[in-house]
Amino acid sequence: MLSASSRGSTSTLVTSRLRLLALSMAVSAALGATVVMAQTDDYAEVNRLMRAGQLSEALTKVDQYLTSKPRDPQMRFLKGVIQTEGGKHSDAIATFSKLTEEFPELPEPYNNLAVLYAGQSQFDKARAALEMAIRTNPSYATAHENLGDVYAKLASQSYSKALQLDAGNTAVAPKLSLIRTLFSADAKGGARPAAAPATAAVAPVATAPVAVAKPTVPAPTTPATAASGNAEAAVEAAVSSWAKAWSSKNMQGYLGAYAGNFTPPGGQARGAWEADRKARILPRSRIGVDISDLSVSVDGDRASASFKQDYSSDTLNVTSRKKLDFVKSGSRWLIVRESTGS
Repeated sequence: MLSASSRGSTSTLVTSRLRLLALSMAVSAALGATVVMAQTDDYAEVNRLMRAGQLSEALTKVDQYLTSKPRDPQMRFLKGVIQTEGGKHSDAIATFSKLTEEFPELPEPYNNLAVLYAGQSQFDKARAALEMAIRTNPSYATAHENLGDVYAKLASQSYSKALQLDAGNTAVAPKLSLIRTLFSADAKGGARPAAAPATAAVAPVATAPVAVAKPTVPAPTTPATAASGNAEAAVEAAVSSWAKAWSSKNMQGYLGAYAGNFTPPGGQARGAWEADRKARILPRSRIGVDISDLSVSVDGDRASASFKQDYSSDTLNVTSRKKLDFVKSGSRWLIVRESTGS
């Protein structure tokens, strides 16, 4: 099941759970001066038109903007989303393909290109595109999930072919049945809705029903529940301190928020990662890192924090979903894993 909506609705293009990021432009801060920040009013207007279902007007607005700024990657990405929404899949493929050629460091165009290929049952092309997305951003969770779905679909095709060639092979049928059951369960459950577009980027947010208890009397606060609440507050404070250190370019505070056993994405050495972070952060004349929709869970001396991150600088404006995994070290909560698009 593939969600191809930039307004939160869903439509079925394939039977797997591949998700189209309605507007996920989590561009690396390393782009620097090669990416020029667009006028936020133009993005806001395009997003408003998309949410209202006025796709033709939104596309006209995008084309007008690109007349003066033809290389703007974020607005071109929006164009691909609008084309997908309007059922112009060939045009959308051309738009995303061009983006991957000119901005190969961006994973999201590869991901959306893969979704479109999967919708046309071109699963080999979808696999290749997703592998490129992961190569550019090893912590891109959505691409990893989508790649798993593509592999499952390819396996289903191979098992079906094997049965056609050898109907008496009793080992193949159970495998094929298992994969078909997986896709059938997804179809019944529905795809996760893509988040509505924002000025720069939004990653998909999985939603689930929440049961609300209605006790007749308030439950008493026990030492255990109080300790849990204190731990969550401490993790929230750690996230806030990390964001503030990043915003103020306080490299000692920023790098000090990571545990000694933190493993950088892609297997990069810790020293090389720290040098890379300094090279990306210190040259910026202005950085803002705002955290919202923060959700914290604590399990003993380990915790995780998921949130929406709004990053802005003199060269870039990006919104993305992020997850930080923490471990408690003494009285501090330190980051051991960082992932984007979760």
